[in-house]
Amino acid sequence: MTALRRESLADQAAAALMERIRGGEWGLGHKLPGETTLGPQLGVGRSTVREAIRQLVGRGVLVTRQGSGVFVAAVEASDDWEELLRRADIEAVIEARIAIEVEASALAAERRTPAELRAMRRAAEVRGAHRTDLEEHVDTDIALHRSIVAAAHNPILVELFDGFTPRSRQAMIELLRMRGAFGDAADHGTHERIVDAIADRDPATAAALTRDHLLTLKATAR
Repeated sequence: MTALRRESLADQAAAALMERIRGGEWGLGHKLPGETTLGPQLGVGRSTVREAIRQLVGRGVLVTRQGSGVFVAAVEASDDWEELLRRADIEAVIEARIAIEVEASALAAERRTPAELRAMRRAAEVRGAHRTDLEEHVDTDIALHRSIVAAAHNPILVELFDGFTPRSRQAMIELLRMRGAFGDAADHGTHERIVDAIADRDPATAAALTRDHLLTLKATAR
């Protein structure tokens, strides 16, 4: 059997096992060979075989029985698997945003300068003007949230936000595509209230509004 390429080995091993299951090499209820047998067949190590099996267990294709081995539970993976992965990734991104942006909002309410507040107001206006094009809306949303993080005057939070932005941007685009709607009046109003709380130097309200906004986003990813 041809050895696998040296990239994404666990994914390739899982795909190879899936192909063999679909081909009837192991039927429903049949036991798979052990890791020491599958590894050389696939051209990978035992740890990679183990990870591939974990992937297929998660997809409902295989089941592990303590002390007995690994057995075929289905010959096809769930059609919803890829979407489940996307949703899980989006939830993880939003949880990371909560960790960064809730504290940043509170700090911005305590530390923002008049110039930084003006920058936030402008960013909120630009965001409000981009409610039809999805990617432009996400980009202007990121710009607003970055202006808040910058006003926290914490260079580590800024570094975390900037380093995380590419992944966050893609996750938000995917989420809004799944929702099929974005930029409504309620959403715009929430962001204006966050900026207002920062303007009022009210860290508790700024943090609570930011958290509630992001938790609402997270709920729509489920």
